[in-house]
Amino acid sequence: MSVLIAIPARYASTRYPGKPLVPLTGATGKAMTLIERSWRAACSVSGVDQVVVATDDDRIRNAAEGFGAEVVMTSETCQNGTERCAEAHAVLGGGYDIIVNLQGDAPLTPHWFVEDLITGLRAAPGAGVATPVLRCDGDALNSLLNDRKHGRVGGTTAVFARDNSAMYFSKEVVPFTSDTFAGDTPTPVFHHVGVYAYRPDALAAYPGWPIGPLEQLEGLEQLRFMENGRKVLCVEVGAKGRQFWELNNPQDVPKIEEMMASMGLE
Repeated sequence: MSVLIAIPARYASTRYPGKPLVPLTGATGKAMTLIERSWRAACSVSGVDQVVVATDDDRIRNAAEGFGAEVVMTSETCQNGTERCAEAHAVLGGGYDIIVNLQGDAPLTPHWFVEDLITGLRAAPGAGVATPVLRCDGDALNSLLNDRKHGRVGGTTAVFARDNSAMYFSKEVVPFTSDTFAGDTPTPVFHHVGVYAYRPDALAAYPGWPIGPLEQLEGLEQLRFMENGRKVLCVEVGAKGRQFWELNNPQDVPKIEEMMASMGLE
């Protein structure tokens, strides 16, 4: 099955304008932009036929082409990364069996997250969409709770059924638990990893659906699939000792740089 990875990137982010071009300094002291680090993460995934950056901004296009990425220009009307991936796939002429949306704000995404995601979707013919989830340990959960306490969105959490079909995604920390967890203690909360794998029919249908009330309230694009009766498969992935975090706010930059340093990432 042929696989395309598209990295949607826009300059005009509401929470963090210009985010794809923010420099991140790794363990060696070398600075690379967020979009370059995300592209390098995509290129490390095995079994992929093509990797492209999908954007509507010339600044991002110029930066991406400067470090050797293939760029697909998409329209300014795309409302989220899924719509941008759908347009990029169409611009490329379609034909891929699986399209992966590796969002440009997750440079710490390990290659096995994406590889396991692709494997999971291939094994679930009834699902049109799949996305990874990572069980939080005490440190990760406490970080999410601290962000919410201070009015920040530190990440998205997922709740899913026994067959791994998604029940809900939220920027709040769900499910609620009154228990406290320390250090590396496993918790009942799952961090949603911002990567998606789509079958082409589900992806092509997506832009034609109106934004529903849950997507509007949460600002989470994957809820549109669920609001239109499409099954979203949650694929649990393992950290294998690797730290993971998304760059959602300016305050996340030093956190991610510290993680890169601790993992020895360039």
